[in-house]
Amino acid sequence: NKMKEKYYIEIILTTDQKIRLCLDSKVAPISVANFVDLVEKKYFDGVIFHRIIKDFMIQTGGYKINENNELYECDEIPAIEGEFASNGHPENTLSHELGVISMARTSIKNSATSQFFICAAPCAWLDGEYAAFGYCIDEESKKVVLEVSNVQTYRAHPAFTDFPCELIGIKTINFIEE
Repeated sequence: NKMKEKYYIEIILTTDQKIRLCLDSKVAPISVANFVDLVEKKYFDGVIFHRIIKDFMIQTGGYKINENNELYECDEIPAIEGEFASNGHPENTLSHELGVISMARTSIKNSATSQFFICAAPCAWLDGEYAAFGYCIDEESKKVVLEVSNVQTYRAHPAFTDFPCELIGIKTINFIEE
């Protein structure tokens, strides 16, 4: 299964808004392959944005809500190598601008699994430390990211300090033509 250089996807939110992105496997082949695999498996269907920080980013890919309105963790998947300069990947030059998608991780550099975030502002301090792997392809998508980033949040739990008051999730992610 040969990888394409670029994949185009649309994330359909529970609000029916769409975020369209180009995933660039030239800058982060491991991250893109992992993400594409999860999209193909419909892994992200029903995940919620569990961490939203205005003027920073919106994060998802790790949690869902069941029919009893209880939060639960998505199935665990193996961690991947972090494709960023401080981890031996200087070829990843994609900067964390507004609308850039990047892999979330813990303080351990090779800990990224399924969680990702989309920058809601320029976040240059993340460059070289997080694996950016794609970007919004239109202004409308960036506007949706900004809109989501502006929702009200609260400290739902010590582990969820920036949790949205009204849930926003991902219905599904589809591959689209360029």
